[in-house]
Amino acid sequence: MTQHETLRRYGLFTSRAPRYASYPTAQHFNADVGPAKMASWLEQVPEGAKVSLYVHIPFCRSLCWFCAYRTQGTKTDAPLRGYLDMLKSELAMVANSLPAGVRLNKIHWGGGTPTILPAAMIRELADEIDKNFSLSDGPEFSVEVDPNLLDAEKIIALGAAGLTRASIGIQDFDPHVQSAIGRAQSFEDTKCVAGALRDVGVKHLDLDILYGLPFQTADSLTDTVAKALDLSPNRLALYGYAHVPWAAKRQVLIPEDHLPDGPTRYALFHMASQLIGAAGYDAVGIDHFARPGDGLLNASLNGILRRNFQGYTDDQAEVTIGIGASSISSFPDGYTQNASATSDYATAITAGRLATTSGHVMTSDDKLRSQLIEDLMCRFAIDFSSIAQRAGVKQSKVESMAAELHRNYADVCTLSPDALILSEPALSRLMAKDLDTYQTPSNRHSLTI
Repeated sequence: MTQHETLRRYGLFTSRAPRYASYPTAQHFNADVGPAKMASWLEQVPEGAKVSLYVHIPFCRSLCWFCAYRTQGTKTDAPLRGYLDMLKSELAMVANSLPAGVRLNKIHWGGGTPTILPAAMIRELADEIDKNFSLSDGPEFSVEVDPNLLDAEKIIALGAAGLTRASIGIQDFDPHVQSAIGRAQSFEDTKCVAGALRDVGVKHLDLDILYGLPFQTADSLTDTVAKALDLSPNRLALYGYAHVPWAAKRQVLIPEDHLPDGPTRYALFHMASQLIGAAGYDAVGIDHFARPGDGLLNASLNGILRRNFQGYTDDQAEVTIGIGASSISSFPDGYTQNASATSDYATAITAGRLATTSGHVMTSDDKLRSQLIEDLMCRFAIDFSSIAQRAGVKQSKVESMAAELHRNYADVCTLSPDALILSEPALSRLMAKDLDTYQTPSNRHSLTI
């Protein structure tokens, strides 16, 4: 049986599954978790611990049709001013709830479009973080940037704030594809911004490419990958476009008749992966690539790669604090999420309370399955002893769960006395789904490939 036939038999080309950036996924958060639980978990962070900070900026000048993230359009800066004031208040509340000596090791601004902020607001937000938190030695500071909304003043402000890593979403450089997804971004503008960021001291550049877009062909994707490689990124992500119009209403503008089917999506992914690998990048996880020496690749090689709401990461922090509307915080014992609507978020913050509206308290079974899923997604293997130790369960329980996976996927994994090893990484999400006890109808998820 060929590889293609094997993948087809296991349903890769037609199946749907969560991306498993967390377990359980955010769809299963509940309203029983509120501000009191968030405050309690903040207070339980060990003194002197290194934590990560995520700041969500849910605004864009225009809404790209392909995007499923929580964001809103604004043509003026007035909503940004009010929102920044709320962020500043929340930062102070969170900082006051943390024990002494807690330090930020990684800071990430996501969205939306963080670089929609004017230069003065970029400086103001960075200063507010510095005022409220202690930083570790050499913290990583990363921002998702839109080349269409970056000018010289903003780039200088980001550099002065200590930006170390910039992430640019390319999606596809082909004008026909861009027109079909409501996103215009030229290679020339992207290259100019990448160079300007490096000129102010930004040493690391990450690029995101999407496959499975309408009108995308092998030739157009080959051209996009070649142009992306010309920018010499440190990391590349090759994500499958998630077409979920029932969850992201603006995706109804995407011409469904021109979306590639499952086998074509896989062919596009495989082709692009080969091109990226031939350029000297090594695969990390199921959809990331990094240069030799990069921290993400080193984490993968050393068996400490992690997965969180930003995708694959080398972040070893046990706590990530989410700031802003809809942002998610993760703790050893569970997750919290802020109010999604900026109006509800502002109401809570203005009243002087944390904006938590949902979350999840992990059971012991959740923690075990979370470890199993993360190891499948990051290492394509389940080490029985390691997981039993980390999850605090008997090794025999891990072995039993691995044996069940092996029965379902015997052709693509090997079972030994010590571990289960997956030979087809593309199936890791499907295997993770088998471990998921919080099942939702498959048609609510994106295609697995």
